[in-house]
Amino acid sequence: MTEDQDPARFQNLSYEGFRKLASDPDPELSEYNRIGFPDSYREGFEPAIFADILRKLPALAVRGRKILDIGPGCSGLTTSLIEYCSDLDHTLVLCDSEEMLARIPAAPCVRKVTGPFPECAARVAGILPSFDSILCYSVAHYIHPTTGLEKMADAILSLLTSPAECLIGDIPNISMRKRFFSSPAGRSYHRAYTGRDEDPVDILNENESGHINDEIILALLHRFRRAGADAFAVPQPADLPLFNRREDILVRVP
Repeated sequence: MTEDQDPARFQNLSYEGFRKLASDPDPELSEYNRIGFPDSYREGFEPAIFADILRKLPALAVRGRKILDIGPGCSGLTTSLIEYCSDLDHTLVLCDSEEMLARIPAAPCVRKVTGPFPECAARVAGILPSFDSILCYSVAHYIHPTTGLEKMADAILSLLTSPAECLIGDIPNISMRKRFFSSPAGRSYHRAYTGRDEDPVDILNENESGHINDEIILALLHRFRRAGADAFAVPQPADLPLFNRREDILVRVP
């Protein structure tokens, strides 16, 4: 694994950090690196990720819908969504930094809104006041340390029509990670990944401060439900690269 593929390089990124990755002239940066992943975490997996998104957001299959993607990044996953929305005559609003959006190809179905979410929610509503489906994939953990997930949840609810759905996907849950690496399967995975015959060090006592954990996931579910939506914590399928450490929140407005 080369230095630019070290997962630690892509930890603790912020909106500004992603802006820099998007505009970095380094030709060695892959499309996955620019959205905060080592190649090994995304390369070859995006078709399975997109298939999972389509399963969890069935309204995407209904022609002529209004779709919002919060923090789409610039990898092939976004290209797949644009092509899918174009084929079904959807209107797709993409919300990200100017630098990241510049890397996304233009298409008749696409509208672009610059700025971090949820701060730019009013500008999104200026394009379309409500949406049938909202996707927020691999983004929540970057919003958590700065704005807070409660504000994100409230802004998402304000942009959903009725009925509607939202997938807040690929959420790294440190409590789930602890359970995995404390299991026989997790210890075996760790030894295979590191190439060393040793178990993860003191994983159960790992500090959860600043991370998303079970408590935060459950609080988000409660917040959505209290506001009148159904909300569920749902697993990722085993063909996704981080399924044993990440989960999704599915929101449905009746």
